[in-house]
Amino acid sequence: MNKYPVLIFCFVLIAISAQAQKWQLGHFTDSKGNTSAGFIRIDESARGPVKNEGFIEYKQDKKAKEVKISASGLQSFVMGRDSFVVTHAPQGQFWPRYELDFVKIVLDDDLKLYATYSEHSAEHYAGGGGSGFSIGIGGGTGFGTRGFGVGVGGGVEIPLGGSGAGRGGYYGGPVYYYGENTAEMKIITNENFADVMTDVMGDEPDVVNKIVAKAYTLQNMDSLVAYFKQVQAARRNQNQ
Repeated sequence: MNKYPVLIFCFVLIAISAQAQKWQLGHFTDSKGNTSAGFIRIDESARGPVKNEGFIEYKQDKKAKEVKISASGLQSFVMGRDSFVVTHAPQGQFWPRYELDFVKIVLDDDLKLYATYSEHSAEHYAGGGGSGFSIGIGGGTGFGTRGFGVGVGGGVEIPLGGSGAGRGGYYGGPVYYYGENTAEMKIITNENFADVMTDVMGDEPDVVNKIVAKAYTLQNMDSLVAYFKQVQAARRNQNQ
């Protein structure tokens, strides 16, 4: 067996992990509604200040000492061009890593699209086996007029391991949800994917037609989101 592909794969994972832990410009809104700007990162290897809560690390400038801020002390935060909001798991579901955690806002409209950014177990989402670990890196949603906004460019959800296809359709990558807000969000599965996404992306008929034609599935949601943003941006430019 050739060991070099394995070594290359390991180096890629290390590089991705290192990138995910880099400080990025951003800002957060605390539980009292105060906003602070600076540098933010998510370090999955670190221990949080409050048990069973996700957390961020923050420093006002590059030379400042970092502080850990637990999810209960936050409403939301922006890291790079990605926006996150604090929430519990949807009703009837369980997140084994943290009881209170963050989800990324992938699309911010009346009916929003959310994605997990961190480690959760498939069996608690969809009745299946295996686990997935995904980290949001780079571009994507930004801080906008609704508070969390949408930026053209697309964030990257990189699955770093795990697999499995549960009865509800979990496949070892990012877990996606939809809803008007986090209190009402529900998981997107293979079974409800077409119905949900035609509602979420209903303003763009060309995108809806591709969803109905099964050109996109839950497994390539990232490509669908990128295409939707491309079509959306083109239409807005034409209307200007």
